[in-house]
Amino acid sequence: MTSSLPVVFELGKGRSVAELLPVFAKWPGLVVLDSSKTSSQLGRYSFLSADPVRQFELAEAHFGRDPFGEIRESMALCSTETVPGLPPFQGGAAGVLSYELGRCFEQLPGVPYDELAIPHLAVGIYDWVLAWDHQQGRCWLISQGFPEVEPERRERRAKERAERVLEHLRISSEGHAEGNVRLRAKSPEERGERPVGNVPHSGIVAPQYPAPGPVGLLSNFTRSGYLTAVESVVESIRAGDIFQANLSQRLMYPSDESPVALYQRLRQRNPAPFSGCFFWDDWAVLSASPERFIQLSNGIAETRPIKGTRQRRNDPQVDLFTADELRESEKDVAENLMIVDLLRNDLSRVCRPGSIRVPQLCEVENYETVQHLVSVVQGELRPRQDAWDLLRATFPGGSITGAPKVRAMEIIAELEQVARGPYCGSLFYVGFDGRCDSSILIRTFVVRRGWVQCSVGGGVTVQSDPAAEYEETLHKAAGMLRVWKEPQ
Repeated sequence: MTSSLPVVFELGKGRSVAELLPVFAKWPGLVVLDSSKTSSQLGRYSFLSADPVRQFELAEAHFGRDPFGEIRESMALCSTETVPGLPPFQGGAAGVLSYELGRCFEQLPGVPYDELAIPHLAVGIYDWVLAWDHQQGRCWLISQGFPEVEPERRERRAKERAERVLEHLRISSEGHAEGNVRLRAKSPEERGERPVGNVPHSGIVAPQYPAPGPVGLLSNFTRSGYLTAVESVVESIRAGDIFQANLSQRLMYPSDESPVALYQRLRQRNPAPFSGCFFWDDWAVLSASPERFIQLSNGIAETRPIKGTRQRRNDPQVDLFTADELRESEKDVAENLMIVDLLRNDLSRVCRPGSIRVPQLCEVENYETVQHLVSVVQGELRPRQDAWDLLRATFPGGSITGAPKVRAMEIIAELEQVARGPYCGSLFYVGFDGRCDSSILIRTFVVRRGWVQCSVGGGVTVQSDPAAEYEETLHKAAGMLRVWKEPQ
């Protein structure tokens, strides 16, 4: 063990994310930022931590409130050196921002139904982290020793925390891993919740209809209802109200399966560069997201919007033809370009004038069950702006709202009628050194109260065909649906 801070150990080879997830499943506040699909550009690193030293939760967002103020103050007390050559997240803030957190930044309408009642913000301050570099095939334990700030006490705590984690790993390697965990349903009183209108705290109370997929799968839309909603968005576009909106349907499935087992299958069958899971209180978020929301590194902010989707084909030649068709689709390219413009505008709020550029525009990327049209937008952050300012300027992501963003979000609330929760929000980290990375929570399960939520959507433009839009949501859901087991 070194005498410097942070305390760093390199683990032996072979201890993978998949192996260690169940080892820490019962530790509070487990967070896994998991590059289950790697490439030369994306998915190089993965991170796991638990037992945060501080926890922040915002049950309900209100316009004008700064949801990051207390977190930022807490982080400001944690000054530390970044160890060069190690993965970028070496401890800091991590958690989930629900889609509805956007109400802190804009005056937006609520929705009638929010049965799962996931907090709009749940964030922990993590003083240790297991960090993988998949390119090198190496893993380290990094322990910072916070919240102690006096050097001697901090070093002592960092060693104690590291020793606790290492002892837990040693026990697990001897065959005593903790295994799967099941979420305990809490009463409203235990959760400290208040009813919203006439919405009870259990059961599914929004209108629900059988959906294509496993027996028991429900949606907040019928097929005809979704087509009508798409037509309504198209009418708003023709009236000059918006350019596009991202309309989704909420799929719900009854299940009391361990979220650890569910996530293990999800990451195996739907590998993605921005996978991850987050366990908090009696709920969990399990994601196989292909989409980066915001990254901040060395003063450069980057976002990677996805707009345009096609189903993968078994025949390689047909798959290539499908990619060409997506690349040449006027509708999909226009949709992507509109979101690129929206994100350039969002970044301009906190980036230097003239620094915003688009190094990748409408390129096809392949995933397990779908192909996507992906762009990259970058900008140089202005002095005295930080990751929290960047999140505030861009949240929620433009690729899952529409343009103009605020009016699109108003239309989404009117048509969907149900809270999105973590779906279309973000799983993120902000390191003690100010670096940040985050995903858009699509291809995501939200688990609570005996239900699994899996929402799917797509961008609607004036060229949209309602039936094709509905089928696109099912294509996106396909890789998720095959993960679920039939209810017992």
